[in-house]
This record gives sequence, C-alpha cells and structure tokens, in this order.
Amino acid sequence: MAETLISPGVLSRENDQSQITAQPIQAGAALIGPTVLGKPGIPTLVTTYSEYLATFGSTFLSGSDDYSFLTSDAAFNYFQNAGTSLLVTRVTSGSFSPASSSEVSSGEGSLNSGITTYATNAFNLTGSTGGTDSGVTNYTSSRDGTGAVFTIITSDSQSLTSIDVTTAGSGYEVGETLTFPSASLGATKPNGEDLVITLASSNIDFTNVFTLETLGEGIVMNNSTPAEGAGGVLPSGSSNNIRWEITSPNTSRGVFSLIIRQGNDTTNSKSVLESFTNVSLDPKASNYIARVVGDTTTNILGGDTTPYLQESGSFPNASRYVRVKSVNLKTPDYFDNNGVAKPAFADFIPQAQSGSFAGAVGDIVTDGQNFNQNINIQTQGLIGTDYTQAINLLANKDDYQYNIISTPGLIYSISAHKTQLDTLISNTENRGDAIVVMDLETYASTVTAVGTAAASLDTSYAAAYWPWLQITDSNSGQLVWVPASTVIPGVYAYTDSVSESWFAPAGINRGGLGTVRQAERKLTQANRDSLYINKVNPIASFPGKGIVVFGQKTLQTQASALDRVNVRRLLITLKGYISQISDNLVFEQNSAATRNTFLSQVNPYLESVQQRQGLYSFKVVMDSTNNTADVIDRNQLIGAIYLQPTKTAEYIYLDFNILPTGATFPS
Repeated sequence: MAETLISPGVLSRENDQSQITAQPIQAGAALIGPTVLGKPGIPTLVTTYSEYLATFGSTFLSGSDDYSFLTSDAAFNYFQNAGTSLLVTRVTSGSFSPASSSEVSSGEGSLNSGITTYATNAFNLTGSTGGTDSGVTNYTSSRDGTGAVFTIITSDSQSLTSIDVTTAGSGYEVGETLTFPSASLGATKPNGEDLVITLASSNIDFTNVFTLETLGEGIVMNNSTPAEGAGGVLPSGSSNNIRWEITSPNTSRGVFSLIIRQGNDTTNSKSVLESFTNVSLDPKASNYIARVVGDTTTNILGGDTTPYLQESGSFPNASRYVRVKSVNLKTPDYFDNNGVAKPAFADFIPQAQSGSFAGAVGDIVTDGQNFNQNINIQTQGLIGTDYTQAINLLANKDDYQYNIISTPGLIYSISAHKTQLDTLISNTENRGDAIVVMDLETYASTVTAVGTAAASLDTSYAAAYWPWLQITDSNSGQLVWVPASTVIPGVYAYTDSVSESWFAPAGINRGGLGTVRQAERKLTQANRDSLYINKVNPIASFPGKGIVVFGQKTLQTQASALDRVNVRRLLITLKGYISQISDNLVFEQNSAATRNTFLSQVNPYLESVQQRQGLYSFKVVMDSTNNTADVIDRNQLIGAIYLQPTKTAEYIYLDFNILPTGATFPS
C-alpha cells in the first residue's frame, strides 16, 4: 500500500534519481579497400593495428619491390591517432577462394601402387633367357583390401609370378618391413636372398583425418609445392601465409595438438601463431577439434545490389587463421565403459607431422606488374564496380555500426568511380549515423578542378579534403603519396579522444597531421579561400607548425549549421544515443510512464552534452501536447527535440585601435 498522511505529520520518502545514465555505444570508422589477406567482402572488426596486420596482411610484391595498399596506410594512421575500432571490408578483382591443408595423415594406411623403396641386391635369380640377374630393378603393386598384389620385374624385363602379400592389422605403418621369402618366388626360380621392402611414407596411401581451410583467400595462402627444403623451409613461405603441425599424438587418450605456424619459419625456429592442445576427433567431446578451432564460413548472397551474409557451420571460429573444413575420421565415444580406448579408433589419431596449404585462387597483382608504374595508383589495380557489393552491404545499419566511412582509392572525378561514391553517400544519408570522408581529384590536380568537382555534390553527410599528402609507409618504409581520405579518419579519431565528436576536427590543436611529411603543394591564403568557398577543406602547411587540416565544411551547398562537420557529427552522436534509448521502448505501453522513462534518460544526457560544450540549449517534448489521443490510437509515440548546436570560431577578427597619448581606454 502506498504511504500517505491521514492526519497532520511529516512523512519522509526516498526518490532515487542517482542512476548513472548509460553512455552511447561507441562506433569507430569503416574502411573499404583492397588488402593482402582476408576474406573478400566480409566486414571484419579490428581493434589494433597489429590485429589488422594479422587479419589483412601488410605488404605485397610488385615489380620486385614491396608495396602497401592505401587501406593499410589508412588503418595505420587511424590507430596511430587513438582510433579504437575499425570495420574493414576487403575488396578484390576476380574470383578468390581459400586454401586447404595438405593431407593430415592417420597412423596407418594402405599400400600405394608405386613403391620405390627396396633393399638393393636383396634378391638374386636366373632369368628365363639365361644368365644371373644381379637384383630386382622394378616392381609395381595394386591395392586389394588390406593387401597388395606385387609383380616383380627383373633387370632384363622378365616378369616373375605375381605374389599376393597381406599383413595383419588394419593397415601399414612407416618403417614396417615387407619380406618376400625367396622360396615363395616360384618353384622354377632358384632360392636366393629374401626380398625385403622397408616402407616409407611415400609407399603408403594414408587416410586424411581432417581438412583445414584458411580464412584468408587468394594464392598468397598457397604453400604446398615444392616440398619442404633444408631446415623445413617452405620455398614460398612468407609472413602472409601459414602452415600447420600436429604434435603430441596420444592414442591412449585419443588426443593430439594442432599448431598454426607462420609460413616463413623453420623447423629449428618456429613462429607459432596459435596452438590448440589436446583436441580430439570425438564429436561428442568438449575438445572436439571442430568445436575448439571452429568450422564456420561466411558467404555473400544477394548479388551486388542487395547483398547479405549467410553463415554455415556448427561452431564459431576460435582461430584467426583457419577453420576445420571437414573431419573424415571421427571417434564418437572413444573410450568404452571401462574407460579403455577402443582399438578400432587408435589408428584414426593423426601422426606427428607438418604440412601447408594449397588450392586457393585469386591474385592481387599480375606477375611482372609494377604497382606504381603499370597500375593506376588511384585504383590500386581495381575498378569501381569491385566496391559496389561492399558499399551496399555496409548500408545495413543494424549489423554494422560506424560513424566515419572512407574508401581510399576511389576518386569522384574518375567517371568509373562516381557511381560507387554516389551510392556510398546515398546509403550514408539513409543511415543517418555516419559521415563520408571522400576524395574529389587524382594526384597532380588543381584548385579549380577540385572546386568544380565539389560543386556537383550537395550533402551534409560527406566532407572532402585536399591536397594529396606524402607519408612514410609503415610497412615498406617507403615515401608514398596518398589521398587525404587515407589520414583524415585518424584526425576524427584524435578529436574524439582529446575532446568530443562535436569539436571541429581541424586547426592546430586537433587538426595536426603528425605522420605527414609534406603536402602535394603548399596552399596560399588565396588557395585556401577558393577551396573553402567551394566546400573543400584545405590542408595547409605552416612553418613551425607542420601540416594542418584547416577547414571543417561538409559538402552541403546551403548555408546552415549542418554545413559544418562538427555539427553533423554532433547530430550523428545525439541521434545514435537517443535511438538506442528509443529501441527499448518499442512495443511498450503508450503511456505517461513510458514517456517519462524516455525523458528521464534523454534530458540528463543532453545536459551533459551541454556542459561539454556541444549545445547552447535544448528542449525535449514528449507529453500529451504532441501525443494526443489520435496519435496514440495510431500506435505512435512522438518526441520533439529542439537543439541549438554550439558553433565554432572560424573567423576571428582582432581590432587593433591606436590611441593618442593620454587617451582613456574604453571600459
């Protein structure tokens, strides 16, 4: 029963209003572009640059030199400037597929049809044409169940009677010897020494226990031929591909360990990327290899215009490099009721061995191409349509959250790129929660051309910067020219880290480009004026202060608060948080209590934004004045939010007044 006063008195009540207001879910940047590694078309979240390198690779060889894609440079600059999360989508040209592991052999197998190891001069006989044969020179075999039929051929091409050989057990092992008594070679043949064959791994067809598949795609993942060289070196081993190793097989326990190694390591100096210890082939066990490593793969369906992702597999991927494609020899209930390993399963446990991967298709650079000379530096060997599917996939705001998106390498003035960038802007406007950082012109363009390109765009959800910039590539160490969109997301990230998203990502305090060595050209005041009038943000070079972003206009043509980046990003932040609150109210009762729940969360948050210099003033209305009976009958809940965003001081006028001696200064 509610407490109340019946007769005069004092009633003390508690109203807890100290709840901490939940903060917005933080979203980072999104990058679309080519990479060395990774699965094409699948947006992947990375939180550090080292994680980016592990997932998407670093440099690639082109024209006998190492190069990096603009995507890698953009990722490095973003994390270098305090970026916290990056959603990367790899784009490629042509078909790409993963590589599969070479055979993971079980403990035993069947004899193959081409045994080549035998004891030299182990057998003497007299051929039918006379004379003494000094030894067996060749023989063939064919499998027949657990046995094999051998045909022995002498050096003078005389064929002996076929010999049927079988051994006990379910198969053959490396090191096992097959002995053919001389007496068994036929009554017409004189007795001599026995023929002894010691089986090597090349003599046995082993059953493949399981197959691994790389998560990365493209021929860079291939590494199976030729075979390992001295010291276990893979001739095509590199830091971009991987190899596998089986260690510690234990048939009494039914377990073994799987190690994923870097492709360019050696036997004596192993570079272990991941290890999965004591895994089994028992699908009912918690250490089942597919359960521990993962077996999920993701495919893109729906074409370029309406793409969506579909996952298949039973267990999420725990490995960053491989998945279990199939398990061919399973050991359900490996132990009997007495806890003893079942003999039938013992041969299924893989041997201690190592191997690599093969079968992938897709190359990022054609043989002999020089990245900077034979491929247009802006397109990085791709065409605009290679980006279409990724751009449309990232239009789904429910699945992919980000507040900045950039496609370094797509240039608006290149006709083959215009359609994709227009689509990117349109999708971002529909999302309403991000801003596009884009490039308008190619390297070696002019102020006039950049202004002309900007004039054809009208949106507050995109911003353009110029000119191009020279940086030191973090992977190759070379000086490279990059479009501004490669480094600007890092400026936004730095602004967020030292202040708030509604502060201008520009000026000496927040717009400094510490990783840039020089701009393509030093802009004069007149150049900067011309660019700013045309909605392009100039990147200025100031003696003693370095390279600085000196503008924060969006590409909106009409003069309003939204023609500034800081205001657009303020709205993105506020809409994102308030939408998160509103999501929790869908299907709740349309009552005053629900409206008060909304107000009790939104008002304190907007007050905090006001205190942090994001707003001059605000007002939130969600009551009976805008939620009348007819509105409620239509199952609607309406809120009105009025904002006065804080403006930035971009034009500072200082009046220096010269007064005569003895004059009084104005108060």
